[in-house]
Amino acid sequence: MSIRTDLAIELEKADSKTQENSLKIGKIEVEFTTLCENNPYKKPSGSYASVHIGNVEYLTELEETQKALLICLERLMPKERERVLVVGLGNREIISDCIGPFTARGVLATRHIAGDFAEKIGLKGLKSVSVIAPSVLGKTGIEAAEIVLSVAGKIKPDAVIVVDALCASKPENLFSVIQLCDSGISPGSGVKNARKELSRATLGVPTVAIGVPTVVDARSLLGKTAESTQNPLNDLLLTPKDTDLLSHRISEIISTALNIFLQPDTDRELLLSLV
Repeated sequence: MSIRTDLAIELEKADSKTQENSLKIGKIEVEFTTLCENNPYKKPSGSYASVHIGNVEYLTELEETQKALLICLERLMPKERERVLVVGLGNREIISDCIGPFTARGVLATRHIAGDFAEKIGLKGLKSVSVIAPSVLGKTGIEAAEIVLSVAGKIKPDAVIVVDALCASKPENLFSVIQLCDSGISPGSGVKNARKELSRATLGVPTVAIGVPTVVDARSLLGKTAESTQNPLNDLLLTPKDTDLLSHRISEIISTALNIFLQPDTDRELLLSLV
């Protein structure tokens, strides 16, 4: 039985997956993994970073978590990032799919604040950040990738950051891991509804994906019990009962880290007060 997961850390070890190294920042552990091309998992090749934060509901190591995310972003993002587009994928009306829109809501858009005006309000050195939450095909009739490609073609960012909800195979990883990778993302792939990919190949610029597992595949919990092709559990996904609270909290953590990372020359207190 093949497992349904978007997490590199849940894939079985093979020649096409290498563990590079790991580090600890206080109680927060970061695990770096590389997936090679033509890997048997049929996952995008590239560098993956998994930030293990534990139960986000009781997370108190906020500074350590932010530092871990900043290290991962620095490692995966290009050095040239004066103009960045942040994309929050997902459907804000489905609570297990709202990580992207919730995170986008907390990222400070600054593309319209520049020049003398920026200096006048104490924001000299502000980088250009654009933020969109394109929703889903079923609500707009337009592929998210088509919207992002159009926007990117107009504003010409140096890099794109995409945030989305992921699928896990182990319940202990739900809302406990934040995965970052430089290979982009195919929205909906973890729930068998893959849409057009968002990556360097499709957007023409470095594309980093940030994801949080919010659902788990029921088959992975039941093993061989669910192997029958007619078993209704084959398409069942489970999410915690307090997913709404967990989604809000982890989205706030990610958006705060993104604001700090994207505006390194701006006073942190002033920056966060503007969100």
